Amino acid sequence: MPQLSPTALSDCIEACSTCADACDRCFAGCLKEQDVAMMARCIALDADCAAACRLAVGAMQRGSAVVGAICAMCTRVCDACAEECGKHLHEHCRRCAEACRACAQACRAMAA
Repeated sequence: MPQLSPTALSDCIEACSTCADACDRCFAGCLKEQDVAMMARCIALDADCAAACRLAVGAMQRGSAVVGAICAMCTRVCDACAEECGKHLHEHCRRCAEACRACAQACRAMAA
């Protein structure tokens, strides 16, 4: 595990938790949109991103030896989700993209 301050670790855990929650809200919001088929990629990435963030939180809380690799993967999934959500004008997508960008930034530090 990288040598980071306890604050950096807790900040990353918080960013991942916030992102997972935002992805869950976006997922649910997308299912309520008029054209759900148009939101299919967003819905899929929301599910993947929430799962990746929760995996990263667990790895950090356990002090896993592979936390760097998990956080690197989480960064890639968050970047993809932020990019997709950024294509949509819905408020839940805007908030999700914002949370994904913040999480990706925090996870990059853990993956370094």
